[in-house]
Amino acid sequence: MSVRRLAEASLQPASFAFNRANAAAAKQWINKYPKGREQSAIIPLLMLAQEQEGWVTKAAIETISDMLGMPYIRGLEVATFYTQYQLNPVGTRAHIQVCGTTPCMLRGSEALMDLCRSKIHHDQFHTNDKGTLSWEEVECLGACVNAPMVMIFKDTFEDLTPERLAEIIDLYDAGKGASVTPGPQNGRITSEPITGLTTLKSEKAILKTTRDRDAKAAAKAAREAAPAAIVAAPAAPAQASAGPVAPSKASKPKTDAPETSPALETPSPAKVAPETEKAASVRAPRHSAANANKAAPEVEKVLKQRSGPIVKAEPAAAFKAPEAKGTQLGAAGKTAAAKTTNAKPTSAKPTNAKTGNAKTGKPSLEDKNRPAGIARPALVDDLKLISGVGPKIEGILHSLGIFTYAQVASWKKAEREWVDGYLSFHGRIEREDWVKQAKALAKGGVAEHIRVFGKKPV
Repeated sequence: MSVRRLAEASLQPASFAFNRANAAAAKQWINKYPKGREQSAIIPLLMLAQEQEGWVTKAAIETISDMLGMPYIRGLEVATFYTQYQLNPVGTRAHIQVCGTTPCMLRGSEALMDLCRSKIHHDQFHTNDKGTLSWEEVECLGACVNAPMVMIFKDTFEDLTPERLAEIIDLYDAGKGASVTPGPQNGRITSEPITGLTTLKSEKAILKTTRDRDAKAAAKAAREAAPAAIVAAPAAPAQASAGPVAPSKASKPKTDAPETSPALETPSPAKVAPETEKAASVRAPRHSAANANKAAPEVEKVLKQRSGPIVKAEPAAAFKAPEAKGTQLGAAGKTAAAKTTNAKPTSAKPTNAKTGNAKTGKPSLEDKNRPAGIARPALVDDLKLISGVGPKIEGILHSLGIFTYAQVASWKKAEREWVDGYLSFHGRIEREDWVKQAKALAKGGVAEHIRVFGKKPV
């Protein structure tokens, strides 16, 4: 939306006051809102001011703001936001709003705008030489089925042609706007088809009184015609007596549902035993344990019977905790761990508590300098707020039992060196000062980090 500003100071009147009728109407609008919410009446009060003066002046905004006990800036915000308020002087006899939304555009609204440019002014919101007329393009005016259309004050004029709009403009310019009938200008009523009504041409279809009257007349005519029809008709042959004929079910599926069971249907004299209906119904397929345990190819990507829980292989790039490397998680991992426990020791090189694993170069998990770990709490701190800690390093810290800022803030030098041994780029803990960052985050979160370091954590 373009910026909407008040009219120039030279155009603004010195003061504003409601006339007697509008003052009473303004009081009624204010009383519609509960106590303490009277400021909500600013929208209808601004409309009253516009209807009285033709446009919304600065003095009117300030006067209404004083009436409602609200700051001037609040009143200015409302008046400049809604495009229904004219902030500059408009035509004293008519301000024509031409709809330019898609339905009206497709039906010729551009020709109506060209007419306004030629008869009123080339630019919008500018009055003609006499100051009696002005125009603007607006969005949907709500009568798309009667496009194209314009609105003058609160009246809409629909089904327009450039010639008809020119006549309306001339009448308003001459002060005879009240003689123009609002609504469709091509003779049709409201939004009925342009060729005339094709449905609901008579009230008989919708009025019960007329339907009842016609029904009584038809019944009376049938009674009067009945004796003559009996005399004229030949004698019908006697029909052999037969048993009651059951209702036909030819088009209905065989089912055991009560809704279509002849045994429950009344007032039919034909009664069918539920056992007979059940015998003729389609039976549900028998349960098959083999089919129920069959893997779904579109889900598990296999065509075989399930023999137990499906263990999905984890990605090759997934992080594994140092103590879990080389092991398989889940039920299969427990089985492998049990076998490893019962197996005979191999000739692998022992792991020294200080030097750690000779193959990986990582410190030993049994080292006395290892920071104390905890079980994963319900609320885990976002360690990535510490500069130098990314998602991968956060995963390493979690595998070591480090989940909170307080744990990092308590590390001693030996503990920092031990954790540094698990990082790919050594020296990061001291270089980024993790301990000081963790202390600030543990004390007051991001706000404390900004106070200590002068910037947000990254």
